[in-house]
Amino acid sequence: MDVPPDIDQAERVIDVGPSASHVRELPRVIAVANQKGGVGKTTTAVNLGACLADLGYRTLVVDLDPQGNASTGLGINPRALESSMYDVLLHDVPLEDCIEGSSVRNLFVAPASLDLAGAEIELVPAFSRELKLRNAIHDVLDDYDYVLIDCPPSLGLLTVNAMAAATEVLVPIQCEYYALEGLGQLLRNVELVQKSLNQQLEVSAIVLVMYDARTKLSDQVASEVRKHFGDKVCRNVVPRTVRLSEAPSFGQPIITFDSSSRGAIAYRELAKEVSGGTAQRIG
Repeated sequence: MDVPPDIDQAERVIDVGPSASHVRELPRVIAVANQKGGVGKTTTAVNLGACLADLGYRTLVVDLDPQGNASTGLGINPRALESSMYDVLLHDVPLEDCIEGSSVRNLFVAPASLDLAGAEIELVPAFSRELKLRNAIHDVLDDYDYVLIDCPPSLGLLTVNAMAAATEVLVPIQCEYYALEGLGQLLRNVELVQKSLNQQLEVSAIVLVMYDARTKLSDQVASEVRKHFGDKVCRNVVPRTVRLSEAPSFGQPIITFDSSSRGAIAYRELAKEVSGGTAQRIG
């Protein structure tokens, strides 16, 4: 399998530091990012968040993608919102004022609305435009063990806001031919944010998703990613399943939609690995 030439150079961004299963202190703010679309990013943000909540961690999913798929996937109607992440970023509305509950105990969502599509342009002249999200999350961080930020599939101002606010980046990689394409650029952007905005930021985990055990390609991609990124790659992989694809249309994470499915089992195990068994901080 051919590897994009920028991958070898980009590896140094995540060479140093603990493995994906390393136990980290709470609270943790994790940006779920990949500049490619359709790679299971929102599916991972929603279902990892739901499974962390199911383990007893008080978890907030921040939907920073203008498509709003994380919001609808957790049962939120974006057209019925009084305020959303757009208002938080552009009108300084407190984050706590736009947080909604979900069908999963301990799981909350800060929803996106269609207005967020214009935020990239509207943020350009804003004061401290890269730090809007960090400041908003700071005010509610004592209320949560985990904050997962679902980033848009681009490397614009919204994603920069997410990386400036986070302490970690989790990267879902689909087990398909173009899996590593563009990953080098994402990792270089992480490095730029580290240098200029957020020294604490690290790529803490790479998650293999859409794994199809029937194909040789999935094994090849998994092997290649593990060879290049070592312990940063989570042991648990997420299979490609119909039930995972169906769950968002019912506004439910997989653990409530079909709790015994392969997808539910995979994300439960992934949540255990990512959390490392850290004791809950919020009662």
